[in-house]
Amino acid sequence: MFIVREGRILLIEKKRGHGAGKINGPGGKIDPGETSLEAAVRETQEELGITPLAPRKLGELWFAMSDVPDILCHVYRADAFEGEPVETAEAVPLWAALNDIPYDRMWVDDVMWLPLLIDDIAFRGRFVFEEESMLFHEIETGLVWEN
Repeated sequence: MFIVREGRILLIEKKRGHGAGKINGPGGKIDPGETSLEAAVRETQEELGITPLAPRKLGELWFAMSDVPDILCHVYRADAFEGEPVETAEAVPLWAALNDIPYDRMWVDDVMWLPLLIDDIAFRGRFVFEEESMLFHEIETGLVWEN
């Protein structure tokens, strides 16, 4: 879940689990009985203490990684939220200007699809990693997602 407003994007510095120490958007695993949207909202509430308003799906990211099982990420964007972002046991909130995103502290694929999300362009990305080295990628745009 990415919150974009007033020329900034709300990111997190992940404190634990896969990707700890990296900067990303809030999110996590889908619980049984949950939709991907419900999971994205819940994870944002748990990791930042805020509730995204009117989120919309903009992407899917498929990852094949050598050191973890394959991952499918549903990517959502919201332009507003309720509450105030706070640090939790899982994450530290970080606002970044849209022209100064800290890609050097993010996964290497983020620079390929995050600008699409910022520009409100729907996308699907496929990535193959060997540990943290990207071996393959492809991105398709012009998609329409149902929320």
